[in-house]
Amino acid sequence: MKVLVPVKRVVDYNVKVRVKSDNTGVDIANVKMSMNPFDEIAIEEAVRLKEKGVATEVIAVSCGVAQCQETLRTAMAIGADRAILVQTDVELQPLAVAKLLKALVDKEQPGLVILGKQAIDDDCNQTGQMLAALADLPQGTFASKVEVEGGVVKVTREIDGGLETLSMSLPAVITADLRLNEPRYVTLPNIMKAKKKQLDTVTPADLGVDVAPRLKTLKVSEPPKRGAGIKVPDVATLVDKLKNEAKVI
Repeated sequence: MKVLVPVKRVVDYNVKVRVKSDNTGVDIANVKMSMNPFDEIAIEEAVRLKEKGVATEVIAVSCGVAQCQETLRTAMAIGADRAILVQTDVELQPLAVAKLLKALVDKEQPGLVILGKQAIDDDCNQTGQMLAALADLPQGTFASKVEVEGGVVKVTREIDGGLETLSMSLPAVITADLRLNEPRYVTLPNIMKAKKKQLDTVTPADLGVDVAPRLKTLKVSEPPKRGAGIKVPDVATLVDKLKNEAKVI
């Protein structure tokens, strides 16, 4: 069984992002980039399935600029067998990425697609669900445990009331939550081995997908700075300020 794992190149989670002076977006010039943490968990889960003998091949996929090759090399250092880069300089939105992944699913015919539940840059939490809808596949989102047996995958997912377990036939789409696993430390020998692994590059045109943006960002701004607190003499004054100044009640 093949496992397809989409990974995204994002601003490293340790970096404090800065908004551009013209408010058109986030400044990523000379900023450290890395693999989306939820996608790292997804690639780790796919590699563990391979180590258990459930999966035969793990394929990492990334969509974006040429520098995404670095992210794919990291995925192969964790344990992916080969990688595919869908290279484009166009700003990719969730629906466009889902369409590109749908084309690759049709081509590669994986038994399982595991991806992070969301990216830490746009926090959309849409790509996995859109892919499942486009490919007409069952989906298990926010997975905290994955078990594959025969042609069935059991996904334990986190919901507001506790845990929910789904049983789905393969092929299926799974989005990984934080508690699914803890990704392994990437060793230097594996980084060196990853440089020799196969990395194919295609374009959206090769896959017959239109990736033109459907949404337009009007403005990006930082949240307002938190003001200093004040002391009030009694509850009546507090209620009055909450009602008339803060307007929260």
